[in-house]
Amino acid sequence: MDFTLKKYKQLLEVLIEKKYNVQTFEEFIQNPKDKVVVLRHDVDRRSINATWLAKIEHDLNVKGSYYFRIVPESNDQNVIKEVVSLGHELGYHYEDLGMAKGDFEKAYGMYQKNLEYFRTFYPITTVCMHGSPENRIDNREIWQKYNYKENGIIAEPYFDVNYNDVFYITDTGRAWNKKSVILRDKVKTKFDIPIKSIDHMMELISQDKLPNKLIISTHPHRWFDVGGLWFVELVMQNIKNVVKAMLVKYRK
Repeated sequence: MDFTLKKYKQLLEVLIEKKYNVQTFEEFIQNPKDKVVVLRHDVDRRSINATWLAKIEHDLNVKGSYYFRIVPESNDQNVIKEVVSLGHELGYHYEDLGMAKGDFEKAYGMYQKNLEYFRTFYPITTVCMHGSPENRIDNREIWQKYNYKENGIIAEPYFDVNYNDVFYITDTGRAWNKKSVILRDKVKTKFDIPIKSIDHMMELISQDKLPNKLIISTHPHRWFDVGGLWFVELVMQNIKNVVKAMLVKYRK
C-alpha cells in the first residue's frame, strides 16, 4: 500500500542504497552534491504526523526540511521542537497574502511577524509557499512587491531551483505528480517521468532511471500505518481530488 510509514522508510533505504546524498533544502542551496535528494515536507495539518517521518529519517541518519504553517492545525510548538531536536531543517510555509485577502502591506507585516515567531525555534533561512487551493490568491504574488531575500532568506523552492536540472516529485492529491489535481504545487521542467506509485518510484531509483538530483515533496498528514486513519485519508482525498480537478479545469 502507498502512503504508509513502512513504504516511506523503504523509499529512504533505496535512496541511500543507490548512493543519493540526502541534503536539507538549505544545504542543497548552499552546497549541492552531485547526486542528491532533498526531502521536503509541507506540514499543512495534523502536524503530529511530521514527527513520525522525522523519526524515520533520524533513525536512518538523514535530515529533511519541514515547512510549518502559522495556523493551529500545523503550528504545534511541541511538534516543532521535536522535529528540530531530531536535527531537521525548519522553514516557514507562508500563506500571508491569502490570509490578508490580497492586502500586500498587511500580508508582509504578517509574514515578518510569523517568520520571527518560527525563528524562535530554528534560524530559518528558507521559506516555501502554501498552495491554499481553496483561495484564488497565489501566495507567491507577495514577492511581486517585496523581496524575501531581504529577511535573511536564501531560497524559496518555487523560485530558486532549476527544475530542468532537478526532478521534482510531489505527493499532492495523494498521488505522484498527478497534474489533473495540482493547482499550484507544480514547476516548469523538461522532465516527463510518470510515477505510478511509491513502489514504482523505488523501482525507477533501483534501475537508475531517475535523475541524479531529486526533490521529493511530501505532506505528512497523508502518511500513516495502515489502519482506520489511513483509510479515512484515502477516502477524503479522493473526494477532494474531484473538486480540485474541477478547479484546475476552471482556472485554466
